[in-house]
Amino acid sequence: MSDPSTEKSAGDYDTLLVEERADRIVVTLHRPASRNAISGRMIRELHAVCDQLEQHPKLLLLTGHGGVFAGGADIAELLARGRDEALQGINSRLFERVRRLPMPTLAAVDGWALGGGAELSYACDLRIAGPDAVFGNPEPGLGILAAAGACWRLPELVGESVAKQVLLAGRTLDAAAALAAGLVIDVVPAEKLLDEAHALLDRMARSSATALRLTKLVVDSPGAHPVADDLAQAVLFEGQDKRDRMTRFLNTRGLERRSSRA
Repeated sequence: MSDPSTEKSAGDYDTLLVEERADRIVVTLHRPASRNAISGRMIRELHAVCDQLEQHPKLLLLTGHGGVFAGGADIAELLARGRDEALQGINSRLFERVRRLPMPTLAAVDGWALGGGAELSYACDLRIAGPDAVFGNPEPGLGILAAAGACWRLPELVGESVAKQVLLAGRTLDAAAALAAGLVIDVVPAEKLLDEAHALLDRMARSSATALRLTKLVVDSPGAHPVADDLAQAVLFEGQDKRDRMTRFLNTRGLERRSSRA
């Protein structure tokens, strides 16, 4: 039973637009006056979304309002933060929580995804881009580093060389470069971005939810993990969902063979 004190309805958010569906939650970053910059309030509201998704696992689609994903963190707030706030890991702890959500997460990115906005997208399992998407981490130009995951997550996603081009040389990755580097799964027209994102989630939703959860858990486990693989598979092998799906597959294949012989 969920704790009502930690839940928010769609109307309770100031910096997010939240749409709940049967199998997914759609979250739109919504601070149009500041290019959806990630503020402390947005961080708290995204934590509330994570509360809900941890208690009631669903797919997550994360996008930005007005043709921009997120233009970075709120610089005025960053200016006011000191050592103690840095040690709290205000952004990094949220982004790691997003990374560890039970079900797959997808960022639909068009326009700027800079600084903390880029790092939030890196924390998602998958990214799909519109033609105007631009990923970048310009933090050193502001006298800081990309400390909310980019320094270790981006090399895992695109390789050390490309990551250093972004993190050290200030290179930005446009949609084509992001696709070539493997950062995004596809680049689609802006007007079709959300439709294509939902189609991708629809495809995942047709799979076993338990199998998706355990696959994500195993993929994210550090190092080699044959024991984790075996344990996860043992759970799935005992499930009714596996038996139903495999029986349907075999029955369908049998019908196809009989039809081909007729």
